[in-house]
Amino acid sequence: MPAGPTVDGVLVQWGERLFYPPSRIVKPQPWPRLDTIVRRKAAVIRARIAATVRHAPQVMVKVTGGGRGMAAIAAHFRYISKNGRLPMEDDRGVVRGGKESLKDLVDQWRYGGALIPEEGHRREAFNIMLSMPHGTDARIVQCAAREFARAELAGHRYVMVLHDHQANPHVHLSVRATGRDGSRLNPRKADLHRWRETFAERLRNYGIEAEASRQATRGENRRFEALWRVKAKDEGRLLATRPPVKSGDACLTSRNEAFLAWRHIMEVLTQSDRPDDQALAGDILRFAGESPYLRNIIRKREPTRPVRPAPEPQRSALQRTRPDIEIER
Repeated sequence: MPAGPTVDGVLVQWGERLFYPPSRIVKPQPWPRLDTIVRRKAAVIRARIAATVRHAPQVMVKVTGGGRGMAAIAAHFRYISKNGRLPMEDDRGVVRGGKESLKDLVDQWRYGGALIPEEGHRREAFNIMLSMPHGTDARIVQCAAREFARAELAGHRYVMVLHDHQANPHVHLSVRATGRDGSRLNPRKADLHRWRETFAERLRNYGIEAEASRQATRGENRRFEALWRVKAKDEGRLLATRPPVKSGDACLTSRNEAFLAWRHIMEVLTQSDRPDDQALAGDILRFAGESPYLRNIIRKREPTRPVRPAPEPQRSALQRTRPDIEIER
C-alpha cells in the first residue's frame, strides 16, 4: 500500500462514500486520522460490506400515502387496526383496541392541536410502512419500529399497528403531519434513506441481520412503480408504461461513483495482512460479478455492457475528473 493511508483509513474514506454519500462531493476528503473513532468506523464499514455482499435482508420503509382530512385518516385507522380488532399503540406508548377506543383516537386527532377538517386539500397525515422479509420475528420488527418512531418522529402524534398475519411482518405507522411545535413533516428521498438506516440499525441491535444500502451500492437499477401505477395497471387504466430499469444521468453517475468506491475498497482489502479482509475482498469479487455495473472491478479492460443506446454520450463530471473510469451506458 502507498505510504500514508492505512487499511482502516481507506475503508472509512471510501466506505462512507459508498454507504453514506453526500448529496454532492465538491472535492476529495482528506484521509481520516487513525484514532479509536476511525477504527470503530472501519469496523462498522466492514460489517456493512459483509452484509451487502452476502445479501443480508434489505429493510423496507415506504410512504404509502396520507390523509387530506379526518375522514381519510379515520378510514386508514380502521384499515390498519382491522376496525379495532388489532391493538394500536400511540406515541405515548398507550395501547388500545376495540371500536370505542378507535372512535376516541379519531376524536383526539381531530381536535387535539389544530383542528383537522373532515375533508381538506392539505395533507394532514402520512402513512408509513416498515417491513422485513418472511421469517423475521414479528415482535422484534415491532420493537424496532417503535424505536424508529421515537427517534425519527419525535414531536409528532402517531399510531402504529403490527401486521404479522401476512407473508412479510410489517408495521403500519400513521403520523400527524403537523408537530406539536407547529413544524410540518415533509419526507424527501434523503429522509427515506435515513429512515431505512435507522430501522435497520434498530433491527441489528436485536440481533436481526438487516441492511439498508442503496440500489447504486448494490449495483442494481430496478425501477419500483408507485402504488397508484400498480393499481392502475391491475385495473387496466394505465395509459403509459415505463422501462423496468432506470437509465438517466443521475443513475449512471451514482452507479459509477459506487463502482469507484467498491474498487478502492476491494484493492485495499486485498493488500491487507488480515485474513478476514482478504476473504472479504473475495466476497466483493463474487458480488461484483453479479452486477453489470460492478463487473468492471474484475474485467477493467473489457467494454461495458450497454444499458441504453447513445452514439456520443456526454461525459459526466466523474468521467472528466477520472478518465480511467468507464461509464456504463
